[in-house]
Amino acid sequence: MSKVFVSDIRDRSLVDSVFLVKEKITAMAKNGKPYLTLRLMDRTGEVEAKVWDNVDLLAAQFDKDDFVAIRSKATVYLGKMQLVVSELRRMPDQDVVLADFLPETARCIREMEAELHDLLASLTDVHLRRLLQAFVDDPPFMALYRMAPAAKGMHHVYLGGLLEHSLAVARLVDRVVPLYGGINRDLLIAGALLHDVGKVREMAFSRSFDYTDEGKLLGHITIGIEMIQEKILAINGFPPELAMLLKHMLLSHHGQYEYGSPKRPKTLEATILNYLDDLDSKINGIRTHMNKELESSSRWTSYHRLYDRYFYKENLLPAEEEETVTEMAAEMVIPVPNADSPKPDCRKGFRNSPFEQLKEGTLDLF
Repeated sequence: MSKVFVSDIRDRSLVDSVFLVKEKITAMAKNGKPYLTLRLMDRTGEVEAKVWDNVDLLAAQFDKDDFVAIRSKATVYLGKMQLVVSELRRMPDQDVVLADFLPETARCIREMEAELHDLLASLTDVHLRRLLQAFVDDPPFMALYRMAPAAKGMHHVYLGGLLEHSLAVARLVDRVVPLYGGINRDLLIAGALLHDVGKVREMAFSRSFDYTDEGKLLGHITIGIEMIQEKILAINGFPPELAMLLKHMLLSHHGQYEYGSPKRPKTLEATILNYLDDLDSKINGIRTHMNKELESSSRWTSYHRLYDRYFYKENLLPAEEEETVTEMAAEMVIPVPNADSPKPDCRKGFRNSPFEQLKEGTLDLF
């Protein structure tokens, strides 16, 4: 069957396609009959689905993170698209193309890797350069770092999102540092590239994005500190105070205790990292929310639960000019590879199988 994407589903249309099961919930209707509520997804979005008939039989055939082929009818219920499923069967993994179901970055993975290498080459602190190089020279780590999403639901929720977000924060660092004096640029670049490094083990992303057991029990900040300490121990003569300052940036980059930060920022570099991380994540989160509603004629978005508000979509910038400004900004902030460097292959790294490469706090003033 041909793939019908979530973004193409229209009211009252018949949908006969394959989706990835993100959520599966069994409940009881008022008449005492069981029913299924499913959250189905592909790379273009998510849609809710209901199974009212033959629930016990159908529910036994699949589970969360399985692929299912369904026959259904689309209907708008309480302002949201919903599928009423009449037929359902589990699809073997080998019969689907993973790239159809997992959202991925719009950026070229090879270009981002080249940008990462250019940033490392620009560092003057030999210890921080060796630390970052130790991560880059770790193939299992890089296989995860280049593919992991940056979050489950807030921002950069797609394959390659972690690398894209980390590089974006690093580019912001290079825009801010020249504006002020006395800022350790190398320390900030290292913090930008490593602040979310623990997410390669916190996040599970071979199917729908979720948290690993380690992620649920420890969290990416604790995991990241452990990963950095492991690399530092293998580097002779790494200055203890430099290690302390870098670790503090990871421990405080969420800014406040209520946001899951074990410490609040108490250095200039940690404070800058906190704000730049927040800036990039919010811009991406808001833009993603707006892009889901491109066909809506309303000048306002739907309600965003996590940000607790609606967003006004008009900014009085013509579409052509907006594209030009975006291109100019990209040219200004993305490091340019050396002229002698080979041009990166910009074919997406996730196109066939993305995983072939993978065999409340008290007041604390101090």
